[in-house]
Amino acid sequence: MPVKLHVNRSLSNPRGAAHARLTSALAAWTNEAPKLTRLTVTELCRRAGVSRNSLSRDHAPILAALRQNQGRPEHERAKARRAAEQHRRDNIDLHQRLAKLAGLVDHYFTAYRETAALLERRERELAELRGKLASRPTVVPLPPSVRSPP
Repeated sequence: MPVKLHVNRSLSNPRGAAHARLTSALAAWTNEAPKLTRLTVTELCRRAGVSRNSLSRDHAPILAALRQNQGRPEHERAKARRAAEQHRRDNIDLHQRLAKLAGLVDHYFTAYRETAALLERRERELAELRGKLASRPTVVPLPPSVRSPP
């Protein structure tokens, strides 16, 4: 009678063995009553004897299950989503206010430059008028009605 050899598939396929070890380590962790330590990717890999690269490259479903187990409860995730949405709205509002302030700064800077140019032009005109007065003094004769009698 021929002897049938029982071949353990997990031993003939290293990925299958690693998958089995990772699955059992994850199941053992999720079934632990007192979860004293938070399971991390490093800890799962250490418990299963698998490298982190192997876990991320060959065992994405187990990694996804780990991430799901690591997650916060639904009410905490919903609270975090609401807070993130509020922060997004606040950021949009602040961005719009900043745009308005930038427009005002631009407007007032332009008005300042125009006013400074106008003031400079007026100063030049006044300097020209003063120059004309200083260069030719003129005698204004008094009208006869204002003259004092001799």
